[in-house]
Amino acid sequence: QVQLVESGGGLVQAGGSLRLSCVVSGRTFSRYGMGWFRQAPGKEREFVAATSWRDSTAYVDFVKGRFTISRDNAKNTVYLQMNSLKPEDTAIYYCASGKSKFVATSLSEYNYWGQGTQVTVSS
Repeated sequence: QVQLVESGGGLVQAGGSLRLSCVVSGRTFSRYGMGWFRQAPGKEREFVAATSWRDSTAYVDFVKGRFTISRDNAKNTVYLQMNSLKPEDTAIYYCASGKSKFVATSLSEYNYWGQGTQVTVSS
């Protein structure tokens, strides 16, 4: 049984930082791409960042230069470092494990999801 467990969310002031973590169990973590998505109230889930099995990365434009995705295969963990946070970054953040080893930016390219962690940025 594949499980993804996120942590690291919370309440932070605008301009602050958070680091999200996602631990994967039940599959060979190093063989798959990983991604982060987010969903704000009343909005659809959207792509934020992704990494391939060999650390190629992709970001949505509105987080470039502020967010960094990374992975530690020894710990079966993917991270999302979020700096210079803005109120519009407020959302539930989900990690996902991909169907392939490549970078993937669409929801349909992922087949396992975490339960989400709330990030709230106050102005």
